Amino acid sequence: MTEPVGGEEKTEDKKPQPTLLEQMGGLSGLFYSSLPVIVFVIANAIFGLTVGIWAAVGSAVAITVLRIVRKEPLQPAISGFFGVAIAAFIAYRTGSAKGFFLFGIWTSLVYCGVFVLSIVVRWPLAGVVWNALNGSGHAWRKDKKSLISYSIATAAMALIFGARFVVQRWLYDEDYTGWLAFAKIAMGYPLYALGLLTVVWAVRRSDKHLKAQAEEAPREETDEEVEARLRAKYAQAPAVDN
Repeated sequence: MTEPVGGEEKTEDKKPQPTLLEQMGGLSGLFYSSLPVIVFVIANAIFGLTVGIWAAVGSAVAITVLRIVRKEPLQPAISGFFGVAIAAFIAYRTGSAKGFFLFGIWTSLVYCGVFVLSIVVRWPLAGVVWNALNGSGHAWRKDKKSLISYSIATAAMALIFGARFVVQRWLYDEDYTGWLAFAKIAMGYPLYALGLLTVVWAVRRSDKHLKAQAEEAPREETDEEVEARLRAKYAQAPAVDN
C-alpha cells in the first residue's frame, strides 16, 4: 500500500488475478498429470504391480510437494494425488495393472452423462460454470442464441468424455495396458484443450449477442430525469380559468 502524497488518496497495488488456465495448473499440468501414469507403466513392466503402484503414488506425492515448494496452485496437485491414490487402490484390489485405469474410465462416463443431462434440462454446464466463475448471472439463459451456443460447447465436452470412455474401455477389455496409458495421456489435456476452444467460441458469441441486445434496448430513465421531465411538462401546461 502506498502512502498518501500531496493530499492524494491512498491506492492499493492490485495484483493481477490468475487466469482460469493458471488456476488449473497451467501448461505444467500436462506433465504433472502424465508423470504418475508413465511411472506406473514403466515400474510395473520392470518390477511388477506392487512396485508400480507405490512408484505412481510416490510420484504423485513428489508432485504435490514440488507445487508447495514452488508456491503453485495446489488444487490440481491435490485432486491429481487423490485420483492416483484411488487408481492405485483399485489396481491393488483387482491385482491387475489395467485396474489402474478403471477409475478414470468410469469417471469419463459419469462426466459425459452429467454434461448431456445439463443440456436436456436447459442448464448447459459450459454456460453455468463459465458465468458462475465470472459472476455474470443467468441472463444468458434467457437469450436463445446464447443457450444454443453453450449447449453446443457442452455437447462437445460430452463427446470428448464419451470418446474417452469408449476407447479406453475397449483397450481395457482387450488387456492393452500400454495403449491404455497412451490413450489416457493423449485423450487428456489435448482433447480437453479442443473442448475449451469450443467453450471460448460459445462465450464470445454469447457476449456479442447480449451486448448487442443491451445496446438496442431502451434506456430506463433515472428518478432525476423523470422528475425533470414532469416539471417541464407541467410548467408548459396552460393555466385553467376558474
